[in-house]
Amino acid sequence: MIYAILMAVVIRTFLFEPFNIPSGSMIPTLLVGDYLFVSKYSYGYSKHSFPFSLMPISGRIFEGVPKRGDVVVFKYPRDNKTDYIKRVIGLPGDTVQMQDGRLFINGTLVDRERVDDFVYTDSSGSVLRSLQYKETLPGGKVHYILEEGDNRRFDNTPLFTVPEGHYFMMGDNRDHSADSRADVGYVPAENLVGRAEFLFFSTDGTASVLQFWRWPFATRFERFFTGIN
Repeated sequence: MIYAILMAVVIRTFLFEPFNIPSGSMIPTLLVGDYLFVSKYSYGYSKHSFPFSLMPISGRIFEGVPKRGDVVVFKYPRDNKTDYIKRVIGLPGDTVQMQDGRLFINGTLVDRERVDDFVYTDSSGSVLRSLQYKETLPGGKVHYILEEGDNRRFDNTPLFTVPEGHYFMMGDNRDHSADSRADVGYVPAENLVGRAEFLFFSTDGTASVLQFWRWPFATRFERFFTGIN
């Protein structure tokens, strides 16, 4: 039993750690009720790679550099405890700004193409429909975002300049994400936990633990073992 526990701790610390999605800030890429694995080795290791951030080390060892467009789990900079998951939008030295709902990186407008609406079921069983766009980041990373409109709370921002050793994060559900445009701010490299790799389970939340007869209808089997783009 002790060896099994030690092996689990080693795997969780150095290889893969499971996380679940409690909010809708990364819809359509990640849905509430998704469970995923994060690779801990992708960006090297910091004190936040270890359980409860107890390892007394500073900075990162075996450091790897995130790419623009990576989906990343990190510790919220204001408390260094809470796990957040967002997409890397700005790299060290970049400028980032939102103008009328459009994203500018280093002064260049990021390409955005309207596609079919995104339709999904929330935890109350309601079917929701949102405007969806295909966004192509500098470097060629293509992913999908949701926008309710181009004049919402975070659709016009100051010009941000990302400091060295930090990253600018944004959620794919642009009008419903607390991220680097607001209270999250710039994320230090030390706070990176790992890169989101793939889903291993997903439920839409319409069935409680005791409602076993509804489990097959609440489980999103089509999302099992899908990669995260």
